[in-house]
Amino acid sequence: MKKITFIGAGSMAEAIISGLVAQQVVDPKNINVTNKSNEARLASLNEKYGVTGTRNIQEAMKESDVVLLAVKPKDMLATMQSIQPYITTEMMLVSVAAGVHTVSLEGIAAKEVAVIRAMPNTSATVGQSATAISTNAYTTAEQRQTAITLFETIGSVVVVEEEQLDAVTGLSGSGPAYLYYLVEAMEKSAQDLGLDAGTAKQLIIQTMLGAAEMLKHSTKSPATLRKEVTSPGGTTEAGLKVLQNYEVDQAFIACIEEATAQSKRMGKQISDQLAQYAVPR
Repeated sequence: MKKITFIGAGSMAEAIISGLVAQQVVDPKNINVTNKSNEARLASLNEKYGVTGTRNIQEAMKESDVVLLAVKPKDMLATMQSIQPYITTEMMLVSVAAGVHTVSLEGIAAKEVAVIRAMPNTSATVGQSATAISTNAYTTAEQRQTAITLFETIGSVVVVEEEQLDAVTGLSGSGPAYLYYLVEAMEKSAQDLGLDAGTAKQLIIQTMLGAAEMLKHSTKSPATLRKEVTSPGGTTEAGLKVLQNYEVDQAFIACIEEATAQSKRMGKQISDQLAQYAVPR
C-alpha cells in the first residue's frame, strides 16, 4: 500500500488508521480521510495520527491504491455515486459495510475494479478484531494479500467465500455482544452472591482471557478442556448441569442462526435497492 483513502471517518475507520500507523504499514502522510460533513472529526484524526483530512473527494482519491469504504450500508449508494467518476481499474475498493455485495459495488463503479468485502468486529478498536474478507473476480493475489495485511493491523484475518460472510456476521461480527451479554449475567450473579463490582469484573475478565488463551494455544478441543475442568460431583459439574437443563447451548446456536438469517435478509434488501443504480458499461 502506497496510498490509502478512507471514505468515512467513524470508529472503524479510526481503528484501522490507528493500526496502520502504529505498525508502520502506511506512512500517515499517504493516508487521506474524508467524510460527509464533520470537519472537526477530520481535524481530530489529523492531529492524532498525522493523516490528511480533506473535503475534496477527487483530491483524496488521486493515485490511491486502496479506497476503504467505511460508511453505513444506508449511505453506500450516495457514497459510491460520489466517488464513481474517480475510481480507476488500478484501485482496490474495500468495504466494511455489512450486507453490501461486491456485485453491487461493481455495478455502481461500472469498471472492472477489485472489490473486497470485510467483516471486522468492534474489538478492532483494541487491535483484537476477528475479521473475515472475501474478494471479487477482479482481485489479484497481490491485492488480496494487501487486504490481509491491512486488516491484520487490527487483529486476525481469515479469507472466505462471499456467501459465507452472513455466517461470519452472525458468529464473529455480532459475537462480542453475545459475550458482553454473558458477562452481564456473570456480574449480576456476583452481585447477588455478595462480591463487589470491582472484584467481580477483575475475576470475570481474567477468566475470559485465560480461557481464550487456552483455546488459542491448546491442541485440545473445547469439549476436552471443559471436561478437564469438570470434576465428578464438583462445583463445575453442578453449574454445568443448570446450563444444560436450560439448554443454553441450543439458545446460543439459535442466536447465531437468527443473526445469520437477519444478515441475509438485510443483504438481499440492500442488494435489491442498489441493483437499480448499476451503471451500464
